[in-house]
Amino acid sequence: MLTREENQRLTQVGPGTPMGTLLRRYWHPVGTVTELDKTPVMPVRILGEDLVLFRNEQGALGLINGRCAHRGVSLEFGMPEEKGLRCPYHGWLYDRTGQCLEQPAEADGKGFCQKVQLKAYPVEELGGLVWAYLGPAPAPLLPRYDLFVHEDYERSIGITRSLPCNWFQMMENSLDPVHLEYLHGIFYNYVLKRQGKAPRATVRHHLRIGFDVFELGIIKRRILEGQTEESDEWKIGHPILFPNMLAVGDYALPEFQIRVPIDDTHTQYYWYRCKPREENAPKQMTIPVWDNPYQDENGHLIVDTINGHDLTIFIAQGAIADRTTERLGTSDAGVVLLRKLFREQLEKIERGEDPMAVVRDPAKNRIINVPREHKAHYTISGDFYAKDKSVEISGQW
Repeated sequence: MLTREENQRLTQVGPGTPMGTLLRRYWHPVGTVTELDKTPVMPVRILGEDLVLFRNEQGALGLINGRCAHRGVSLEFGMPEEKGLRCPYHGWLYDRTGQCLEQPAEADGKGFCQKVQLKAYPVEELGGLVWAYLGPAPAPLLPRYDLFVHEDYERSIGITRSLPCNWFQMMENSLDPVHLEYLHGIFYNYVLKRQGKAPRATVRHHLRIGFDVFELGIIKRRILEGQTEESDEWKIGHPILFPNMLAVGDYALPEFQIRVPIDDTHTQYYWYRCKPREENAPKQMTIPVWDNPYQDENGHLIVDTINGHDLTIFIAQGAIADRTTERLGTSDAGVVLLRKLFREQLEKIERGEDPMAVVRDPAKNRIINVPREHKAHYTISGDFYAKDKSVEISGQW
């Protein structure tokens, strides 16, 4: 178990907090290109800060403080122009750096303008996502992970919006292999039985689990009943990319899951799914975006899908999991390792060093290939993606 102070150190993400300072050393998705093409101004809340993302009439991206410096009006209602974003209230105009360029009602508008500047952050596009860096200069390179840059995949982006819980319990779940057996197996069949349906999960017991730290994060490994150390689940495993990304699936249907802290008690969850592009098919020009809800139209948590299982468990731990009362066992070795790794990275930035998985070498960033199973195991009989209701309702394929 952790002390109250240790739990806060791992979960608080606002400006000036230890974890908030660490997370600001990385790039995070703050929106999708597809959504921004439809709505060129979008409110963004990330790491406890309220911002606004916009694309000006020249096509350049900006991410600035979410409220006008004049009277505090939300700039989500701003009007994008050639030079920047104009407040709808009195017409103050801000460029991508947050610098005020015009104040139409002020006689000495130019002189006053120079004294007004909103906070602004760098933004870049990659893989259909819009990424932001909220940390100190110089900004590291935006990591070019394989799924974001390979041209032989078609992609879709799912979003679970404002999940009402802390991001860190999601990352701990990623280092908990045995929940596959119970949550996505035994519990899944129980839920289906309650609905009068036949079981769909093939439950296989974990014989062995293992974890290895590598330069980008942690590799999670397992051996299930019927498997040996020659199985991909053990030889290759699948990685958690520091600080907040999980890679799952195999070469046929790979996926990234990205957990972006909105604030201490809310998280934006991105599901970045890929499938091989058919031979001679045209290059995908627009990446579809779909909602992955955590509750149904009646407000009930969704418990009969693979995605819904995880989302329900995240919420069921509370807005911020109380780690002062937990009782960890040997099967929680991955959770213990993750906490240790985060503590080590916090110590690094306190010493003025870059934490792990920060990329600054352009030669290493041409493409970063992620370890991935050639054939991954799923608990669901048949086609996992086609039969998972959480995918069917999205309609992304």
